[in-house]
Amino acid sequence: MGFSLGPDAKERAVRDDEHAVSRHWPGPRTVAVVNGKGGAGKTPATVLLSAVFAQYGGAGVLAWDNNQTRGTLGWRTETGAHDRTLLELLPQTQRLLGAHGQSADLAHFVHHQPQEKYDVLRSKPIRLAHENRLSPSDVDAIHAVAAKFYRLIIIDSGNDESDPMWLRMIDLADQIVVATTTRDDHAEAGALLLEALEDRDERSARLARESVVVVSQADPKATAADVTDVVSGYRSLAREVVRIPFDREMVDGHLRLRTLAAPTQRAWLSAAAAVARGF
Repeated sequence: MGFSLGPDAKERAVRDDEHAVSRHWPGPRTVAVVNGKGGAGKTPATVLLSAVFAQYGGAGVLAWDNNQTRGTLGWRTETGAHDRTLLELLPQTQRLLGAHGQSADLAHFVHHQPQEKYDVLRSKPIRLAHENRLSPSDVDAIHAVAAKFYRLIIIDSGNDESDPMWLRMIDLADQIVVATTTRDDHAEAGALLLEALEDRDERSARLARESVVVVSQADPKATAADVTDVVSGYRSLAREVVRIPFDREMVDGHLRLRTLAAPTQRAWLSAAAAVARGF
């Protein structure tokens, strides 16, 4: 005599999140990861969301460093067989958008992450800020190439919300993710950003209302109450708020999803599923 037990609530939640992030949508989607303060966790969020979507949904995920002030996405991910960046890609955009452009051609410009199966389009942080600035038309051209060859584009952004690069990214985004830590200045900057988008135009206001906020416990000394306070403060501003526990593997160096502790991996799966539910 025997019987089987169905999955409990925790297991069902995991299955639901895995199903959400494994979906393929009709047409490409673009996510902008934002906060007006440096060190708020934008780059880790870009890397780890890309890794989750690639792991569960397969290839076709691009992490793009749209940062005019020494973006660090390239420092936190693996280097490919070259050192090229978006600055080398730009002159080739029209060719790639043409009839003879092929997805394999992008290997000359992006850095594939062999373990986690997504690609990285880097900026060049050794250049001065004004040398990394792109015009809105440049952002359009890069995005057009990315949208032709990738199903999901996750954009790491700079800190200057008035910069044309930043504003054009918002115009192209289907969804935004606000990355913050428990620090007051990071949390306040993210909230002010959402309020500014509410006042910018109707489309930006919709992005703000439908945003996902990722609250990372970057400080090991932060208490559960500190995290809860930040999460609670964002409840009325965003569609979903997800908390990420402290994990030493996220502090510096290359970021890899599989090296994180199990609770941290589960939290990033929840964050990615929250994003997926917005498409």
